Amino acid sequence: MSKLPRVTGEQAVKAFARVGFTVDRIKGAHYILKREAGGVRLTIPVHKAKTIGSGLLHSLIAAAGLTNEEFRELL
Repeated sequence: MSKLPRVTGEQAVKAFARVGFTVDRIKGAHYILKREAGGVRLTIPVHKAKTIGSGLLHSLIAAAGLTNEEFRELL
């Protein structure tokens, strides 16, 4: 398993947008993204310049149906 870079919530939202996710709504500091194909929803915390934890990032990548290498290329 390859290591993932540390990314902020904003960077993650932009990366997932490149594969078809759009911002459905924002509730507080959490962006809820959705993709029509498959009805997948992701909730990403976007806190000022804080990075996303590695466990959460792995879960988001798996839920989106991506591999770590594919996500790294999206950044």
